[in-house]
Amino acid sequence: MRPRGALARAALALAAGLALAGGMRALRPVPDVSESLYLFGTMVEIEIHGAEAAKARAAIAAVDAHLEKLHHDWHAWRPGELESLNAAIAAGESFTVDAPMAAVLAQGKALSCASDGLFDPAIGALVEAWGFHADTLPEGDPPSGGEIARLVAAHPRMTDLKIAGQEVRSTNPAVQLDLGAYAKGAALDLAEADLRAAGITDAVLNAGGGVQVMGSHGARPWRVAIRDPFAWGVVAALELRPGEALHTSGNYERYLDAGGVRFSHILDPRTGRPVTDIVSVSVLAQNGALADAAATALSVAGLADWPRIAAGMGVENVLMITGEGKMVATPAMRARLTPVGDDFPAPIRLVDLPAVSAPRCD
Repeated sequence: MRPRGALARAALALAAGLALAGGMRALRPVPDVSESLYLFGTMVEIEIHGAEAAKARAAIAAVDAHLEKLHHDWHAWRPGELESLNAAIAAGESFTVDAPMAAVLAQGKALSCASDGLFDPAIGALVEAWGFHADTLPEGDPPSGGEIARLVAAHPRMTDLKIAGQEVRSTNPAVQLDLGAYAKGAALDLAEADLRAAGITDAVLNAGGGVQVMGSHGARPWRVAIRDPFAWGVVAALELRPGEALHTSGNYERYLDAGGVRFSHILDPRTGRPVTDIVSVSVLAQNGALADAAATALSVAGLADWPRIAAGMGVENVLMITGEGKMVATPAMRARLTPVGDDFPAPIRLVDLPAVSAPRCD
């Protein structure tokens, strides 16, 4: 079922100057100093407000160099640090990584634990089997049921990783790391730190389905929109407070079309198959990697279990859109959302989060 009024809302959004890249993009007047970079398979945009142009461009150049290095080091399927680590794991050997890689792996391990394993970057072999490891959309047939069953039966998990300082090993050689489910959020966290180190206080960083902000845009907050997963347009807008990150996982940009069926790139580690019922999850948090990983985990959890997983991961602001166009949100998130146009595409059902204890992992 397609929510009504999408075309009208899209037209209104465009007339108001709204532009979307992937899931979200800042709503803003003419930018101050901005640059667009192509990294992590998507366009990364940085806009700086209130800084002298030379200072702003020097800061952006430093971020660009850092992100280029991360793109090389964190790419699982091209020569680089992560590919070398995966090869060592497959051979049953340990591997010494640099400090940023060790930190992002430790964070990924903790996030996987908090999600009860629904976010799990250790399933890189499944990602490759489905063809979602490349920067372009996959083609051809999905993997066979037998291949999926074999890969799932190997039980690769982030909790198999043992990280001692910068030395990384795995107790399970089936672990193959793919950081795509949280790399953008983690990279934007580091980019934000770079900008702060360069003396920048007010900026917005946008990478496909993720937006993170620093400070404000003068007298007003940075305002962003959440993309409508069914059509060109938006479902809602909200103002981001300093230091907040809003990340969306959806099935509308990366997918496999085969036999008249669209398979989402978001895979359930328990089954090895794409999620089917959820088309978009947006998470607002104070950390980009957390928001990015939680959006994936809640997509996997689905309508029945996402409140438990959200509570376990410590995220309170969630908006979920189902394949039928239904919208559900936490009360905290609903309080932040405003419609773009007369109303939201569908009524928003409120769901309270349960009181749960975070999982404990080794």
